Amino acid sequence: MAETQAAKRLREYETIFLVKPDLTDDTVDKLKERVRGIVGREGGKVLRFTVWGKKKTAFPIAKQPRAIYVHASYLGGTNLVAELERNLRNYDEVTRFLSTKLADEVDPESRPVLEDLKLAGDVEETRPGAAPGGERASADEGGETEEEGTEEA
Repeated sequence: MAETQAAKRLREYETIFLVKPDLTDDTVDKLKERVRGIVGREGGKVLRFTVWGKKKTAFPIAKQPRAIYVHASYLGGTNLVAELERNLRNYDEVTRFLSTKLADEVDPESRPVLEDLKLAGDVEETRPGAAPGGERASADEGGETEEEGTEEA
């Protein structure tokens, strides 16, 4: 009895993979479905996909300064991670990936499947003093400009 109950327990993993920035949403969705199919075929359970959107990378990857970040959270065994990474390595759309084990001995029945999320499409970096959308805050909006805050000696 204890052996059958232990066999049902899986490990929780997350994989973050970077996709080429010029791909459409449909192509990213097809890639998510391929990953979902691999996890299901290997006896795992997908918990959630989150598309973080197009972001700037720390350094150019595949000659591109940006990439689309996709986060996958799932349950499975070590064979599942090896198979998933093998497939990600073969997809031309995927430029980088990283898998991490989050927990051991997770009961799949206790973890609900969450709906997929899509965060902001194109995330721009914000600088101090810049308003959202890249526009400078003006004095009419309640922001203090440099001339108002300085005194001449």
